Amino acid sequence: QSEPGADAPPIQSKRERLRFTDFRFRRASDGRCSAEVELEWIEGQKVRGTASGQSSPTVDLRGAAEAGLRAIESFSDGGLAFELIGVKSVRLFDANVVIVSIANRHDGPQKLLGSCLVEDDPVRGAVVAVLNATNRVVGNVVATR
Repeated sequence: QSEPGADAPPIQSKRERLRFTDFRFRRASDGRCSAEVELEWIEGQKVRGTASGQSSPTVDLRGAAEAGLRAIESFSDGGLAFELIGVKSVRLFDANVVIVSIANRHDGPQKLLGSCLVEDDPVRGAVVAVLNATNRVVGNVVATR
């Protein structure tokens, strides 16, 4: 005898928030850079966002942040729309901090601010700062699914 529900398909585990599963950043020999961010909400269902541009310290941060925003927008199936106002790496209190300013264009003009304390990788920190800035807005989308 098998246990009740043994033949049922496995239940997909939903999270209360998106999980940052992968980040890839490349600088090409022609001076361009590309960033790819991967997020997951339900086990095995991943969304990606990408961005590219001419590589420089500022553009590298901006590209990573843009890729993060595109991944979030992809997750929301058009329910969210963001504009990156700015991204900056600053030295504060003997630490490096990446700060992003984002406009939420979906529900009227709403500005969001996020930050990330970084030690080694400010480019990846730009993605984490985006996730921190958008956490509450994305949480509302997750709650309705």
